Formats: sequence, C-alpha cells, structure tokens
Amino acid sequence: MKAILDTGAFLAVEKRDRRVRAMLRVLQECEVELLTSSAVVAQVWRDGRRQARLAQILGAVAVRALAPDEDRRTGELLAGTRTDDVVDGHLALCVSHGDQVLTSDHDDVERLLTARAVDAMIVDV
Repeated sequence: MKAILDTGAFLAVEKRDRRVRAMLRVLQECEVELLTSSAVVAQVWRDGRRQARLAQILGAVAVRALAPDEDRRTGELLAGTRTDDVVDGHLALCVSHGDQVLTSDHDDVERLLTARAVDAMIVDV
C-alpha cells in the first residue's frame, strides 16, 4: 500500500493544516510509501526559499515522472472520463489497488479511479 498525495495535500501542508501533517506523520511512522506525480510537484512548487514546509515533505515523497507511454494513457483516461486535468489524470495512473489518495479533488479522482477500475481509499484533505 502507498499513500498518493495530490496538490491539495501539499497545499494543506503549506497552510499548516495539523490534520494533514498528523496523517503524513502516521503514514511515515508506519513506513507507508509516500508518492506523488511530477505534475503535482510542478503545480505546487514556486519558490523553494519560501516553501520550507513543502521542501521538507517533498524530501520524504517519491516523485513519479510521466513515463513515455503514460502521456497517451493519461490523455485517453481524460477523454474516457470527460475530464481535462492532466495533473489529476497522471496522479490517477500512479494509484494501485489498496492505495490511499490524499486529495482535495475527491469527485474527479474518484471518477478517474473508477474508470481505471482501481479500488483505492480516497481521503479528503
């Protein structure tokens, strides 16, 4: 099992959301792999000099780059679900059965995972 972090999870950390920080701490203590999409990082990263909390949590998170075949798979997934957020689409490709997804975009992530027939727990942040 992995915990997949979307943009909303990182923004919550930046905003000092205690609940999200506690969730991440427990996941780390339980040695759950933390993972995100490189597209998510691109969406949240602006200035490392002012994003110390974000830089700290990114140090503990594996970042999955968009692989050569995933560009088309992401596009096909978006077309099949009639959604258009490439970041959410790539994030959905990072999720496997049994994973947790920490997201502020529950409905779109659920729609994408349903289209992929992936049974994962969606945790609202």
